[in-house]
Amino acid sequence: MEKVTIQKKLSVSKKKGAAHKSGAASIQRYLNRELSWLQFNRRVLAESENPENPLLERLKFMAIFESNLDEFYMVRVSGLIEQSESGVQDLSPDGLSPAEQLADVSVAASEQRSAAARIWHDHLLPQLADEGVHLVQYSSLNPESRGDIEAFFDREVFPLSTPLILSPAPSLPFISNRSLNLAVLLMDDDGGRRLARVKVPDILKRLVPVPGRRSTYVLLEDVLRHNLQKLFPGVEILGAYLFRVVRDADIEIRELEAGDLIEGIEETLRLRRFGDPVLLEIEASATKEVHELLMRLHKLEESDTFVIDGPVGLSFLWEIAGLDRRRLKFGAFTPNTNDAISEGKLFKTIASGDVLVHHPYDSFKPVEDFVASAYLDPNVIGIKQTLYRVGAESPIVESLLEAAEEGKQVAVAVELKARFDESNNLVWARALERAGAHVTYGFPELKVHSKLALIVRREGSSIRTYGHIGTGNYNPSTAKLYTDVGLFTSDAEITQDILNVFNLLTGFSKQREFKKLLVSPINLRDGVISRIQREIEVHKKRGGGRIIFKLNALVDTEIIDALYEASDAGVHVDLLIRGICCLRPGVPGLSANIKVCSLVGRFLEHSRVLYFGNGGSPEVYIGSADLMPRNLDRRVEVLAPLQSKAHLTHMRDVILKAYLKDNTNTWDMQSDGRYVRRSVPEGGKEVSAQVSLMRRS
Repeated sequence: MEKVTIQKKLSVSKKKGAAHKSGAASIQRYLNRELSWLQFNRRVLAESENPENPLLERLKFMAIFESNLDEFYMVRVSGLIEQSESGVQDLSPDGLSPAEQLADVSVAASEQRSAAARIWHDHLLPQLADEGVHLVQYSSLNPESRGDIEAFFDREVFPLSTPLILSPAPSLPFISNRSLNLAVLLMDDDGGRRLARVKVPDILKRLVPVPGRRSTYVLLEDVLRHNLQKLFPGVEILGAYLFRVVRDADIEIRELEAGDLIEGIEETLRLRRFGDPVLLEIEASATKEVHELLMRLHKLEESDTFVIDGPVGLSFLWEIAGLDRRRLKFGAFTPNTNDAISEGKLFKTIASGDVLVHHPYDSFKPVEDFVASAYLDPNVIGIKQTLYRVGAESPIVESLLEAAEEGKQVAVAVELKARFDESNNLVWARALERAGAHVTYGFPELKVHSKLALIVRREGSSIRTYGHIGTGNYNPSTAKLYTDVGLFTSDAEITQDILNVFNLLTGFSKQREFKKLLVSPINLRDGVISRIQREIEVHKKRGGGRIIFKLNALVDTEIIDALYEASDAGVHVDLLIRGICCLRPGVPGLSANIKVCSLVGRFLEHSRVLYFGNGGSPEVYIGSADLMPRNLDRRVEVLAPLQSKAHLTHMRDVILKAYLKDNTNTWDMQSDGRYVRRSVPEGGKEVSAQVSLMRRS
């Protein structure tokens, strides 16, 4: 793909994606992206107080909530701050300036973090005690227990603790991103005050067992706080208060400044540790003096601060959730294993027709076997694959390494710019290169987000190609937790399209057309919009227009406008959007025929499915792309059609129908952007999409 060709396409796509109504009209047409995301994270938090979830699973939801919120500040809020401070006045599609968005985000996010503290104190902590898991204060321990914990401090905590003066000091010592710290207020001999920082050692677990008391714990920071005098002998301690600093992690990779992409990634990883502070979390007991001093030292305002009446930093919840209390967790689930696509039968089955898998309800092992065949099957002579997020341990990559070491032709497009996975991907990329694989790293201006694998196999006197196209990453760990769809196919036109995509990624192809795949940034945007337009025309002629999209996010204003047009024409539109949705549903004269819902449950809804009724000849596409400007214009994404009538029927009448009927984990979006949890109708039957799909497996 020539750079000039890609740049030209990007320029056109960006103009399309940027086009939206302006002024007051846009405020009525679109919801704010950032506030919509916060609404999603509030739904995650709601699962921590949902009594239908097992208790330890509720702790996980709360931990995920905070991790999500941290990343939101590290990436999205940091970007808004940069825009605001640089004087950028570009308005969001809903008409807000960066400063206005920051103000709204601060209020909403602070309220949510306070809600998390209330849920912990009022619900989770007492219910843990009811189940025999006790989290106690250091001050409540009897002398014997306190002596045991003090011995633990002397032995393991004291050697790892390093007091640092924050103020007055020649320079501010670096406080690492998301680390848990104690701000210790000290009194000098001359009556002056100093502020020191002691980091809570993150190499130790935060749950400290109380000897002699079963399932009873005290938090590490509480142990440290009550033994601080040993770190400051002879100095009067006026108080010690927990705080965390969240930093900007959205460091750009500037290709023009870094000729070597790998060097650019390494520099990005280094700089990320030292990003500017964007959020201060401090416990409610902190004095005004300490609170204001920490804000001033980090150049933050009151609106950049969460005052927390409860635990600061919720990572310890993972430790509690990991306790061996099976009754307090989701029951074990064994995915379906299809003998027809087991090892040894996989290629024969795919050769006779496409195979659709739905993880985690269907086992991920056939995907692993598909890649492993590159070195296990002597008839396989080559494999091509994209890698986005594969994890620190990856049997998929191990298979690619084995194949390369055996002399098979292995070509891998590794996306080094996958945020927060850059380090893992860099390690794997170097290992693949050492093994002899052909490794490419995409383009400076594009992320390679597509999920593609292609096997080249010698069968008799001919060569046959087999492809896999998925909605999720080639990561066996997340495949157990995320819902994703994958398609195995030997369709000659689709596999030729996949080969052409790889040629775009690895060479200088000028490929502009694809026979069956929709590929961004080339034809995916236009392909989706043209199919929405077709649905409008079909509905005008025959009626019965139907669109169902299942996505992680819907943000692109051009796609939203096309859906508004479909609604206005009478097409019935259902949008199953897990996260961000900037479309306003149910507005008379705009979106009266559009419904939006979101399902948050045991598994993370991750599959992307686009269904078009097409006058009784439905089309369904699955793939890696959400409908956001970045996916349509700044990433290499692929959507593939389901061609089997059985697959089309299964997707519509089993999978999508289950989600549309769910009344246990689904939230319905209101036209003002609020979400209301769907309930079981009086006298009706409880329906859970995820449970019903597990039962079918």
